[in-house]
Amino acid sequence: MLSEQFYRPLGRSGLLVSPLGLGTDNFDNPTSEKESNEILHCAIDNGINLIDTANGYAGGRSEEIIGKFMCDSGCRDDVILTTKFFYPTGKKGINDRGASRKHIIKACEDSLKRLNTDYIDIYQTHRVCMDTPLEETLGALTDLQRQGKIRYAGSTTSPSWKITESSMMAEFKGLIRMVSEQLPYNLLDRRVENEILPAANAAGLAVFAWSPLAMGLLTGCYDSNNPDSFNTARFKRGGIYSERITKKAADAGLAFATAARDFGIEPAILALLWVKDQPYITAPLCGPRTLNQIKEVLPLMEMSLTDEMRQLCDDLVPPGSAVANFLNSAPWMKGKLL
Repeated sequence: MLSEQFYRPLGRSGLLVSPLGLGTDNFDNPTSEKESNEILHCAIDNGINLIDTANGYAGGRSEEIIGKFMCDSGCRDDVILTTKFFYPTGKKGINDRGASRKHIIKACEDSLKRLNTDYIDIYQTHRVCMDTPLEETLGALTDLQRQGKIRYAGSTTSPSWKITESSMMAEFKGLIRMVSEQLPYNLLDRRVENEILPAANAAGLAVFAWSPLAMGLLTGCYDSNNPDSFNTARFKRGGIYSERITKKAADAGLAFATAARDFGIEPAILALLWVKDQPYITAPLCGPRTLNQIKEVLPLMEMSLTDEMRQLCDDLVPPGSAVANFLNSAPWMKGKLL
């Protein structure tokens, strides 16, 4: 079990959270329910208390698997459970999406049923909805908090100005304050360091980082000199996913993986460790496909990045820069890499 000294404050709240969170996007897609349960057991038994999911993961099946697991194991009060709303679910009607009051309340009720719980610890906007007044979104989340259905609210993949707007509106209108921000962050795309991370810190938000392994690029699995290495499901998925897997990104990922092994550390562990020990980061989210993958990275929770490791990473991809485009998953993200 993880020692208490390694847990971190969750933003402005009084909660303490493990320095590594469990992402569950792979549950039921492709990870079986049996192995998903084994992953949950392993994570919780070893001190991970942050479980992150979303109503859109595997069409709601991720939430259902987690809900059944918590009921069977009796661990509900031991975890900080987060889920998200925004994308179409259910019948996918014209208003079954976004961040309107109607959709937020319906999505929350549906998630509570799938999760087999009375409350959600952190209820997050999966994306920023530029078409819905922020006051409407915060008002609905405030009502859910007052009803006891959610404990806190969080945002995901927000621009810096939206983080500031939300914080100021909550302050002046007496609405719920966001307690966390979840954003894309890894060594290959450090652009959030320029404005978004400082804005989140100024607002007192916990920060959870998704895709810390850069879709596997930082494990060295892509080699620009070997076309066959690009024959992966993620690259074939096309769109924003194949956009991220460039020659520059593959070369940097391979160099990183080689350096990690020279340090005597597996690349996946060093990639997560680098994110964990960056300023303003509360916890990277690890989304294992297999039980072995979560077992491999558990030691990093008690490890620290050395100055030599940090310098090597800064030399590969300087602070604030990028060689892969992970800031491309929301409509407001217009910039492209050259």
